[in-house]
Amino acid sequence: MPPASKVELYAAIRRDVRAGMSARAIERKHGAGRRTIVKAMSSAWPEPRKKLPPRGSKLDPYKPVIDEILRADLDAPRKQRHTITRIYHRLMDEHQMADVSYPVVRAYVAERKPQIRAEAGRGPAEVFVRQSHRPGDEAEVDFGEIVVRLAGEDVGCFLFCLRLSFSGKAVHRVSLSGGQEAFFEGHEHAFRVLGGVPAGKVRYDNLKSAVAQVIGFSRSRVETDRWTAFRSHSLLTELAALFSQFTGQVAGELATVSARVRRRDDGSGSGGAGRPAGRRAGRDWQPLGAIPAA
Repeated sequence: MPPASKVELYAAIRRDVRAGMSARAIERKHGAGRRTIVKAMSSAWPEPRKKLPPRGSKLDPYKPVIDEILRADLDAPRKQRHTITRIYHRLMDEHQMADVSYPVVRAYVAERKPQIRAEAGRGPAEVFVRQSHRPGDEAEVDFGEIVVRLAGEDVGCFLFCLRLSFSGKAVHRVSLSGGQEAFFEGHEHAFRVLGGVPAGKVRYDNLKSAVAQVIGFSRSRVETDRWTAFRSHSLLTELAALFSQFTGQVAGELATVSARVRRRDDGSGSGGAGRPAGRRAGRDWQPLGAIPAA
């Protein structure tokens, strides 16, 4: 069986040389040339492959034109800035561009646009900040409408979703009502399925089931009386509910989880505990606080 990699080939050649095999026999055995044998004896690690110079693109002559358009758009009114389609047609009409596809232009504009904004001091390039959560410490909750098909008819229901932040483990419950009772029952169901209560914070959006009013520019929240009473109930004594606007990542993750359940719901209305979250879910469950007795 021939060696699977160049490193293994070098090791086999060096081993055969030490065993006293002739160069000609090694060439026949491994199908390698004399130059390869010399390199293998000089170093056990193959030389890195030389990087080829970047290939030219048919778009290269038009890249300065695209850059100039993007720089001009920095000071143009929002409605008058160039779309990628407009840039593509201008290159063909005004600069006789040919044999360059639209996806090539689109890819270059997507790469250069944030770079030009950063070069002009119009804001840093977009970055991604990875979120970090401790096991069993935090969760997010969403509660919204869902349409399920029952007996051949579309029926409007409500989906409760509680998702542990560390593992992504989610618990769902579908109900016919969107009232506070269903909202509270969703919490109790989720804590029973998970076997405990998050030790830290549970984040909510401005759900009507819990927030009575958002006050002015301060964005402070006035909780409903029933939610305050429910939160003070023994089941939630260890919970610190945090009403704040979700970050884009958290809101997107919850929307993705809820959309997946909406697509997969079989109309039974049972909701369920969602997809397994793997080994991280086991680490998430261990630090959960115990559910106090009613």
